[in-house]
Amino acid sequence: MRRPHLLLIAVLGLGVVASAVAVVHAKYRSRVLFAELRQLQREADGLDIEWKALLIEHGAWGAPHRIEVEARKRLNMRPPRADEIVVIRE
Repeated sequence: MRRPHLLLIAVLGLGVVASAVAVVHAKYRSRVLFAELRQLQREADGLDIEWKALLIEHGAWGAPHRIEVEARKRLNMRPPRADEIVVIRE
């Protein structure tokens, strides 16, 4: 064979090897990113569960009956008696 043919074969061979390495690297990176995606999805699911629990707790703490009980117990508050109510008219 002539020298230009050998050079062309060598260049094409290097191109094939470089392409194969690029495919392997892309496949590896894809798997790494997919694993990271699954981890982030699990974390998002956990945060969603925690958010729902916090909403339930918020609803419980914000219930009017709960607020009244806490106001009576902690702040010694009570509803005004009839003689303590003042009606203001314009």
